[in-house]
Amino acid sequence: MEAYTSFAEVYDTFMDNVDYDEWGGYLIHLLRTYGLNEGSIVELGCGTGSVTERLAKAGYEVTAIDLSGDMLSIAARKRMELKKEIRERILYVQQDMCELELPGTVDAFAAIGDSLNYITDPEDLQTVFYKASEYLDAGGLFIFDLNTRWKYETLLAENTFAETRENCAFIWENYYDPEERINEYDLNLFLENGDHYDRFEEFHYQRAYDVAEIQEMLDLAGFEVMRVYDSFTDEDAKEDSERIHFAARKGKREL
Repeated sequence: MEAYTSFAEVYDTFMDNVDYDEWGGYLIHLLRTYGLNEGSIVELGCGTGSVTERLAKAGYEVTAIDLSGDMLSIAARKRMELKKEIRERILYVQQDMCELELPGTVDAFAAIGDSLNYITDPEDLQTVFYKASEYLDAGGLFIFDLNTRWKYETLLAENTFAETRENCAFIWENYYDPEERINEYDLNLFLENGDHYDRFEEFHYQRAYDVAEIQEMLDLAGFEVMRVYDSFTDEDAKEDSERIHFAARKGKREL
């Protein structure tokens, strides 16, 4: 089953513990820290558009990309509930970020919610960085986050997680291969259907990347890494950071 098909319908339900105001606010904080107070942004792996909406409310023009048509359908429904001047700043597009095609250049790229960890082939991730560089204006920004190897090895490891809501539940079994650096999520979903529950199974895979590895990829694509943050702080990434944010700029900063 394609990832985020059945889960798409209940994604926002199970993500109700995520503070999207914090996630969106931190991304906007980093964009403004590096001088982008307005302009055009491509958001990769936008999901159901929760952060997309916050970028648009902050005044940015957002082209939001996702591979999952199911996730984008939900995002589009949510978009219609926004004020006209905000929803007109959002364009949802179904594309594979490794095969990205845009009509022109933009001021920034963003990818959060560990969407880049889903790219398990380093060559494919390098392609994403090349694509971002191709479609960024000179001096444009790329802000993205990654789950860390420490998180996969220590927090997720071989653990099982389960959560229930009023009309749905899931069991998430986690497996991490430290040699391949691949994390497998086996997800069993139980969705209420009248007087019974339907069971669906999905498999998700992510890869752990080291900071030095990402820095080398960005350098090859013509980016300068401005800073690597311990996510949701203004501090540098640490050995035990669960999530890190990269702030990179296409080319050198102009003086």
